[in-house]
Amino acid sequence: MHPIQSAAAVSVVIIGRNEGERLRRCLQSVNAADWQDLCPELIYVDSKSTDDSLRIAADAGAKCVILDDVSPCAAKARNLGWKTAGGEFILFLDGDTELASGFVRAALVELKDATLCAVWGHRRESNPDQSIYTRVLDLDWIYPAGRSLYFGGDVLVRRQALVQVGGFDGSLKAGEEPEMCARLRARGWQIEHLDIPMTKHDLAVRSLRGYALRCYRGGIAYAEVAHRMRTLGDGLWQREATRDLLHGVLYMLFPLLVLATFAIHAAAGIVLLALAGLVILRTAWRCRWKAPGQPLLCLEYAVHAHLQKLPAVAGQFAWRRAHARSREIELVEYKDSA
Repeated sequence: MHPIQSAAAVSVVIIGRNEGERLRRCLQSVNAADWQDLCPELIYVDSKSTDDSLRIAADAGAKCVILDDVSPCAAKARNLGWKTAGGEFILFLDGDTELASGFVRAALVELKDATLCAVWGHRRESNPDQSIYTRVLDLDWIYPAGRSLYFGGDVLVRRQALVQVGGFDGSLKAGEEPEMCARLRARGWQIEHLDIPMTKHDLAVRSLRGYALRCYRGGIAYAEVAHRMRTLGDGLWQREATRDLLHGVLYMLFPLLVLATFAIHAAAGIVLLALAGLVILRTAWRCRWKAPGQPLLCLEYAVHAHLQKLPAVAGQFAWRRAHARSREIELVEYKDSA
């Protein structure tokens, strides 16, 4: 890594909390990336880690900043990072990711288009086979290339655009990226998704509890961001949030419906179960583009696509309850310990 410069063209902002060895790998990937004649600035924003994350970051040459907040979240950490940084472009990374060597160079070429505020690429799991949960969640990262409505936590963003909208909304515990993207698009900015590797990620979800908590957090994000979008007059996540709410309630009632149907007529119960199986097979067929030539993985992903809606609807209900009481919902930690 070149020495830190306040006027660097690119500032790398890494956020984390107790990422430990994952953070070390992230920093190593940044230092090993193809920067050529660029002189990137490296900033690490720590949300009061209790491990040795700060020492790891300092040893890697990062400027360390601590988010001193009673209710920390990714949005607040990223805001602190980019406001501390001096680069014209801000590369946001989570501390559990590893940067693909050539991503920044390719993204900067795209950003010569003055209509673009941000460029992102493919995020995939670094070890998808560590659990059945990680294997299916890895496919959630796959999006079509081209113009997109929003980006995720790893992205190269034009600083000018961040300034225009004031950055991320610090009141959001999840879904802060799509929400900010809606405000960016409202100002005429566009977002490009490149068909190239961007980062490898470590979800660290190896248990049913971790999987359920992550889906629960997703339900919170859907409910809150959809509510914000209705206020803005943006269609983002409106249909998806309503669909997941209705499906989640239906799936909660499904076991009772099956029992009632069998009690009335056994053949009707069998038909109902067969229809449920056909729905899963239909989902597997429709998502085959995410895992071509892997029918078993597509089937596993289809089961996940429907199963996740149970904890997700609980997350939607939790946010609605907190919103009705004018309370801030707590950050949901889902990762399993190493």
